[in-house]
Amino acid sequence: MLARLSSRPAFRRCAFTGVLTLALFGAGLPAPAAPATAGDRPQPDLSRFYRQKVKWAACKDVDAPKDLQCGKVTVPLDYAKPGGGTLDLALARYRATGKSRGSVLLNFGGPGGAGVSELASDGKEFMDLTNGYDVVTFDPRGVGQSSPVSCGEGSDQGSAAIDEDATASTDPKVVLKQLRKAAETCAKYSGPVLPHIGTVNASRDLDVMRQALGDKKLNYLGFSYGTRLGAVYAAQFPKRVGRLVLDGVDTLTEPLSEQGIAGAEGQQTALEDFLNWCVQDIACPFGTDARSAPDQVVQLVRSLDRDPVQTDFGDHFSGQDLVGSISQALYSKQLWPTLERAIASLVQDGDTRAIMAFSSGGSGLPRRSGGGGIVDAQDVPLDNLPAALMAINCADDPDRPTAEQITKNLDGLRAEYEQASPVFGRYRLTEVLMCYGRPKGTAYIRDDVKNVHASKMLLVGTRGDPATPYRWTVETAQRLGSSAVVLDNKGEGHTGYASSKCVHTKVNDFLLYGSLPPSGSSCQPDAAEVP
Repeated sequence: MLARLSSRPAFRRCAFTGVLTLALFGAGLPAPAAPATAGDRPQPDLSRFYRQKVKWAACKDVDAPKDLQCGKVTVPLDYAKPGGGTLDLALARYRATGKSRGSVLLNFGGPGGAGVSELASDGKEFMDLTNGYDVVTFDPRGVGQSSPVSCGEGSDQGSAAIDEDATASTDPKVVLKQLRKAAETCAKYSGPVLPHIGTVNASRDLDVMRQALGDKKLNYLGFSYGTRLGAVYAAQFPKRVGRLVLDGVDTLTEPLSEQGIAGAEGQQTALEDFLNWCVQDIACPFGTDARSAPDQVVQLVRSLDRDPVQTDFGDHFSGQDLVGSISQALYSKQLWPTLERAIASLVQDGDTRAIMAFSSGGSGLPRRSGGGGIVDAQDVPLDNLPAALMAINCADDPDRPTAEQITKNLDGLRAEYEQASPVFGRYRLTEVLMCYGRPKGTAYIRDDVKNVHASKMLLVGTRGDPATPYRWTVETAQRLGSSAVVLDNKGEGHTGYASSKCVHTKVNDFLLYGSLPPSGSSCQPDAAEVP
């Protein structure tokens, strides 16, 4: 659930929305070793990882801001066997402008969002925090420059590892065959990190980072999927929680199948809001009638699924690729004019460049991930964002659709999802099916992330959020217990920090000064801005 933090068309995403996931599958997560705070059970020796310190230097990327520094931390591939293989995780920071009280770590969401490139592009959003902190972010394991997973050559738009005609097939055997093929292809290109991907291990990585940065407690700002990561950290390491903010709060209990329905409904509503705005412009590619515009979107998607457009990369852009790109742009009204122009270019000229920009998650050619070292930015596989998203989501969910269930229920599932959204339904159903055949994911998040006895945490929920419904904020706060304080943002869009001056101020006041609003406080929408 990659958070939307600016108007730049890029890989913005909430927990299970808005990336091209037709080529994805998830890897099951081995049962994690207990966190260091758990009971008196024998613990693996992690001392060598906790003794390291980050060595900062200028970032190698020529496009990185000059004042951005880069570094890395080394973590075990498998926390249950720390004497085995290791991974290097990429970090970036802006140094505090004055006296620093330590670091605040940022996670921009996804899952699968790369923090280093995001901070390099949109760091201005967080410069207020440098008044008291080094502002630090990272690429989680399997993401960005940190041993990126991939589903292979040509899968940057989600069409290589699973045939799109097969996903629409009425023959469950064809669908099952393609799902197995997808799993094999993704495993081939992802390397040894894949069985050890997921939020439970990413949370343990977060604690290694905290120590390597020299902080006794973790100060943290997580958006969208980043709220899941923050909640898991609080459950694993409650005594190490400092000032922790979760914005655009993810669910901890709903299975992927239920999240898919909620996500499809939310995205359909957001699309209709966009169309109501678009038809007021004579240049709108869907005409000027709000009643017929939704049907025209459906027709365009189906037309591209039947006859994809060739891209400048030599592959094809399908209707499902368009759905993924549109979903990225619906997280902020600021992106609506860009989305309108991008679709117009696609419809009028067959030009996919602008619309594809919404779903770009990396650069370079897909390749098999090698060792555990940092990958150069230009070598991050094009499909890393969607590949990591599905791998992490499946690793975090213990449910798996069986062949019998798919065979028996495929038509009913398809009808249910298409009823939720005629545009996004098939796309979201595919996300759920992609976990088929994978090893069982961890039940830790669903069963054990609750009743957290940690310092107070600030949870921000936005009423008009199309990706993480406000009810998830309330439900997660109740689940976390008395540590959770809720801020009710009565605005629109995915997450509140970048879109609401009120939310921005209250979050900064908490992180910088420890000033926490009373639970149940609200922020009214900013003055309306016409895109």
